[in-house]
Amino acid sequence: MKIGLVGLPAVGKTTLFNLLTGAEPDTTDYSKIKVEGTLGIAKVPDERVDFLAKLYNPRKITYATIEVIDLPGLVKGSSMGEGVGNKFLENVRKTDALIHIVRAFENDNVPHVDGNIDPMRDIETINLELLFSDLGVIENRIHRIETGKKITKENLAELEVLKKCREGLENGVLLHNIELSEEERNLLKTFSFLSEKPIIFVINLDEKQFTSKDYPGKEELASYTKQFNIPMIELCIKSELEISQLDPEDRKLFMEDLGITETGIDKLARTTYDYLGLISFLTTGEDEVKAWTIKRGTTAKKAAGKIHSDIEKGFIRAEVCKFEHLKELGSMQKVKEKGLLTLEGKDYIVQDGDIINFRFNV
Repeated sequence: MKIGLVGLPAVGKTTLFNLLTGAEPDTTDYSKIKVEGTLGIAKVPDERVDFLAKLYNPRKITYATIEVIDLPGLVKGSSMGEGVGNKFLENVRKTDALIHIVRAFENDNVPHVDGNIDPMRDIETINLELLFSDLGVIENRIHRIETGKKITKENLAELEVLKKCREGLENGVLLHNIELSEEERNLLKTFSFLSEKPIIFVINLDEKQFTSKDYPGKEELASYTKQFNIPMIELCIKSELEISQLDPEDRKLFMEDLGITETGIDKLARTTYDYLGLISFLTTGEDEVKAWTIKRGTTAKKAAGKIHSDIEKGFIRAEVCKFEHLKELGSMQKVKEKGLLTLEGKDYIVQDGDIINFRFNV
């Protein structure tokens, strides 16, 4: 999974990227000179991995990860080639989902590209660029089908769903929010439409706004995200940066003073992971404790293939222990004594947090 960070210039995208990935690229405004995204890896925090690491004391600990790409700041007219223009939109097209960083913070030293703070206007700016880009692709495809010498049954089905999408886009509705059947969405797969991608909003607050829980456009944002079922996370990225630079003990005290139990970055990583329909199964041992990323609904045999194709080919059974049982009882031996270690076949649907040992024969 590749997640794209999008937003207008000077909203905190690159700082958020640094926090998620531990990278340190330049945070100056490079939207006019840099057109390629910066790629990094974000760790998904997992208390289960932490617990298992203490239990097994392995040589290596591996958390689930998500690929993150920091994209240059979008500007009005990108769909028409303005700013980094079409190159930016091509970068967006390569992602599986988007995190849109929306500026709410006030800072006279960092002027807003449009002169004042208005989160809903900024969301509409980004949405319109994605929408116009998709509308152009749809118009071209509809024209090619309708002017073609031969229109097949498949073309007619595609034409019907494209016209439905065009109507929605013309009414300002992103493709992700248009009601389509699974069959209709499958007809759109080859297009990689920009506005069809799942999106999460990160509202970047200043410290005063974060403490008071009040900022410009809050009610409008709450109404909009509720209407379209869009996850929204309020962060003070500046404070998150300060937290990340502290040693563990000071970090804990700082968070307690702010009244927060986990960093916003941890919450964002977990929210993204869950929103994309991803889960983790776990493997344990003295060599390594590891979280493996799979899509929700994956079978045991397919999950085995995440570790190695030979394990999938030679799959016999999966020994499955529920994390909760191991945590409660304290050892795998006690789990076995209680009869809570189960043997599952190839069609078993792996559940989030399953600790699995695969039996296979090659």
